[in-house]
Amino acid sequence: MSDTTDGAERRPRGSARPGYSLDVKLWKITKTGRKTRPYRLRWVVGGRVHGDTFTTFGLAESRRSELWQAMKRGDAFSVETGQPESEVRAAEEAAATQAPVRWFEFCREYVAGRWPASAAKSREGMADSLAAVALAMVQRGDGLPPDEELRLALRWGVVPASREAEVPVGLKAAYDWLSTSDRPVTDLLKPEVFRDVQYRLSFRLDGKPAAGDTYRRRRRALNTALEHAVDAGLLATNPLQRVRGKRLGVNDRVDPRVLVNAVQGRQLLTAVSYVGSWHRKRGRRLVAFYAVMYYAALRPAEAVGLRLADCELPDPPEDGTPPPWGVLTLQETRPVAGKQWTDSGERHDRRGLKAREVTEDRPVPIPPVLVAILRRHISEHGTAKDGRLFSNERGDVVGTSSYWRVWEEAREFALPPDRAASPLAGRPYDLRHTCITRWLNAGVPIAEVARRVGNSPEVIHRRYHGCIDGHEQAANDKIAKSLEEEGDTA
Repeated sequence: MSDTTDGAERRPRGSARPGYSLDVKLWKITKTGRKTRPYRLRWVVGGRVHGDTFTTFGLAESRRSELWQAMKRGDAFSVETGQPESEVRAAEEAAATQAPVRWFEFCREYVAGRWPASAAKSREGMADSLAAVALAMVQRGDGLPPDEELRLALRWGVVPASREAEVPVGLKAAYDWLSTSDRPVTDLLKPEVFRDVQYRLSFRLDGKPAAGDTYRRRRRALNTALEHAVDAGLLATNPLQRVRGKRLGVNDRVDPRVLVNAVQGRQLLTAVSYVGSWHRKRGRRLVAFYAVMYYAALRPAEAVGLRLADCELPDPPEDGTPPPWGVLTLQETRPVAGKQWTDSGERHDRRGLKAREVTEDRPVPIPPVLVAILRRHISEHGTAKDGRLFSNERGDVVGTSSYWRVWEEAREFALPPDRAASPLAGRPYDLRHTCITRWLNAGVPIAEVARRVGNSPEVIHRRYHGCIDGHEQAANDKIAKSLEEEGDTA
């Protein structure tokens, strides 16, 4: 049985107008394999495939029925958009009776609606993605401000608090251009405009291809915004649904070159203590900060939010027995987002653990060596007023720039020039990678590693597959033993 239902070829009293066709084939509803919008409907107009996805089978069936009725009436379909001519005319008549919503105002209203329920980093990512698209949604002409200023102006302008604020002097020209020379949202349906949108999603301002993660983040954010525009009646269809997503390989595997061995790890932690003056203790304050990444695989944002109340640090035994392990019970992260994106006006947002419910915690057993390091840190530096273990000299939250600068200086102290110029431990985050790899190579099951570090087993397997030593040889040995038992050896 065919998986399509072909519309009968029409022979109308008049010919279809240019850009429209009566050659329409309607396909059956299929599954997309995705959790969101799992049902897909596709149809062919003049040899060109169109489609849309739906959250329920009923919605997909309803849309299919609408298209089928239009075919029965003898409606011509737009080759470009796939819509029946009656729907296109209705949309054109509706648009003619009201002023079109323009891109900048749409972005402001859309972000304002998403703002209360979004985390600070999500707000920033949403604004950044819309700002990239804005470069395709402005009229080009004499006096056009630089692209970087246009992006910064939109990022500033979509923040709800900016509506009552005076435009910064450095962004005034770009803000005025965005406000007066932006395109209507409906221009996204024009092929030449949407091609430029796709380019802006895929490339940086310097013309180099954007990283795969950047492209995917931008595309997801734009798709959600365009779905909102469709629901609000601003667009007849989501143009992103008409094009196949750019297939970029997920290149997020950990590079084995960034991993440190045991000697290098101890040397780096020691070198941290020599950074800065002895009086200010700039580096000494952060030795334990890097240690929780190296021995317990904490993310930097989790280490920033770690509190004394989260730590179970048993006293060392006095009878000569092996020292006990401790536990860090993680409950809060303090990701850096920027003052304009947080509700508190602070640079660091307060969030629950990544990919978990707000009230859910994550206990992480820690070895005696880390217990001793944390006990020394508390004895020497105390805690911040709110109970956090790590703070700067003023008692404030440790900033990203601060722990990056200390780490860069420590690498110069600890590593020979050729190693310092290599990717080895190039970022503080590489200490977490080293810890996870150590656990995997020690034979800790992937599921247990995933539980301790707050990832899924699938992510652990994908990202660290190339860092696990000895597994290939172990597999070969098992196969060889099996062949010996079967008597198939040469």
